[in-house]
Amino acid sequence: MKWIASAAFGMEGMTGRDLKHMGLQNVRVMDVGGAEFEGGFADAFRANLWLRTCDRIMLVMAQFEARSYEELFQGVKAVAWEKLLPADAAFPIRAKCVKSGLMSPSDVQKIAKRAMVERMKGAYGLDWFSETGAVFQVDISIRNDLVTVALDTSGEPLSKRGYRTWNGEAPLRETLAAALVLQSGWHPWQRLYDPCCGTGTILIEAAFIALDRAPGLTRKFAMEAWPCAPYEEFEAIRAEARARFEAGSRRALNVSGSDINPEAIELAKRHLKQAGLAGRIALAVKDMRDVMPGTDIPAGEAGVFIANPPYGERLDNLRSAHAVAKQLGALHERFPDWKLCAFSADMGFEREYGRRATRRRRYYNGRIECEYRIFEP
Repeated sequence: MKWIASAAFGMEGMTGRDLKHMGLQNVRVMDVGGAEFEGGFADAFRANLWLRTCDRIMLVMAQFEARSYEELFQGVKAVAWEKLLPADAAFPIRAKCVKSGLMSPSDVQKIAKRAMVERMKGAYGLDWFSETGAVFQVDISIRNDLVTVALDTSGEPLSKRGYRTWNGEAPLRETLAAALVLQSGWHPWQRLYDPCCGTGTILIEAAFIALDRAPGLTRKFAMEAWPCAPYEEFEAIRAEARARFEAGSRRALNVSGSDINPEAIELAKRHLKQAGLAGRIALAVKDMRDVMPGTDIPAGEAGVFIANPPYGERLDNLRSAHAVAKQLGALHERFPDWKLCAFSADMGFEREYGRRATRRRRYYNGRIECEYRIFEP
């Protein structure tokens, strides 16, 4: 079967690389939207469980060109839905249209729904479907007149790890936080410090990587409720992931952080507890101007700072954002052997920081275009 591991802009390559590391077959990084791979239900479950920068795992049911609603109807009706969907299946439809002749998502939903019902009427000999059973979320994407019909195996987005019940101001999506850690070049044997850690998302994602903890370990996926799913295989894969985390949790964890906001630190502590990391990550209420070698961080040790500082769009105060950039520059001067990585939408960041970044990557935080700047020692 063919699958799509959907990923946000800038994360396609990391998602494809992780799929290859998992040993999945025929991995291909897409220009937009993620990476493709081939395999069975167990492979898709493993991808749901382990991918850190992926949004959803989609089972591709059909791909065809459609420039009219009649072509769309016939293409969707031609899919053998009865092979996967039982008679009582719920099959809501999402639609997205980009640069195509069919540009009305609501009309695409209606036509596709009618086509599926017509197909299943013939297969099951029914005139009406209760849709009271397992949910098979249908995703229809039309780009440049190419229609991709897929089933969402994940349910909630994979960024929903299950540890973040409370949100502080401007929370960072978990998949994006994991991407920042992976892109930083940090290794688990190094120290990692977040000087404006907020509710702790970057720190938790770094800890998951260091301790070999699958990001989806404590949550369920939509495909687990499908009658066609190999449940015993799924449970074996999850048990293996638990064993890996149990073994990895014995490792030393050199991850810590601070924030000037005591409410954010309190939320971070709650998230750490829910993530099974209580007592493993040191947190402090502290202004980053007070982070010093020999007190907060042992002197003479090199490491990586990763920061998602407040920036103009979030604070609605560009002056404050510039002040934070200047403080991060001063922090790097106090720790000249460290790498500092900062994620910000402030286009004046480097001027206030005091030097140009060694490397830059572009990501989106929600709808805000941001740059991830990496300053080498």
